[in-house]
Amino acid sequence: MESETKKEFEKQFVTLDTGRPVWDHFFTVHNLVVVGTRQAGGQMDLAPKHMVVPLGWQNYFAFACTPRHRTYLNIKQEKVFTVSFPRPTQVILAALTAAPRRKDDSKPSLKAIPTIPAPEVGCEFMKDSYLCLECRLNRIIDGFGENSLIVGEIVGAHVARNAMRGNDRDDSELIADNPLLVYLAPRRFATITDSKEFPFPAQFRL
Repeated sequence: MESETKKEFEKQFVTLDTGRPVWDHFFTVHNLVVVGTRQAGGQMDLAPKHMVVPLGWQNYFAFACTPRHRTYLNIKQEKVFTVSFPRPTQVILAALTAAPRRKDDSKPSLKAIPTIPAPEVGCEFMKDSYLCLECRLNRIIDGFGENSLIVGEIVGAHVARNAMRGNDRDDSELIADNPLLVYLAPRRFATITDSKEFPFPAQFRL
């Protein structure tokens, strides 16, 4: 990089040390979901996740996890999981799913979470979520540092009637009437009520 260009670059940016994780130095926007799993004995578990993404245009969903967590172990053993997208009014309930376990591996905070059964995979959803996905394990890819990528194929999808897009309703009104909960990593959240159509070029096709 030429000296003048480098000076301008250094005025605009702070270069981070990539020998350590960079993510705590700025905010990024994520979906906040609650992943539901079941243990070998049938006991249900719920845990919040924000490193989540639809994987491509087909019915695949992926999220980052670690083999140290019960979520990873349950999915590896039972091969199924659910994904609940909570509403902003449920942020406290979503936070409760992150409560620590006791020495006997139980998580008493889950007793405060209203749930409903998932019809296809036998796990549970967080009740009153606006979107609920049922997934069968497609693969687990280990080796992202201490983390792994868990990929599921969506075998059941359920949208709350008041959150369903349709030709008879403007998208901006739908979001205004049914706000979306987002996680602002690290450690913050926000409610989306205002949105605008993205200005794609005229010839752009998804």
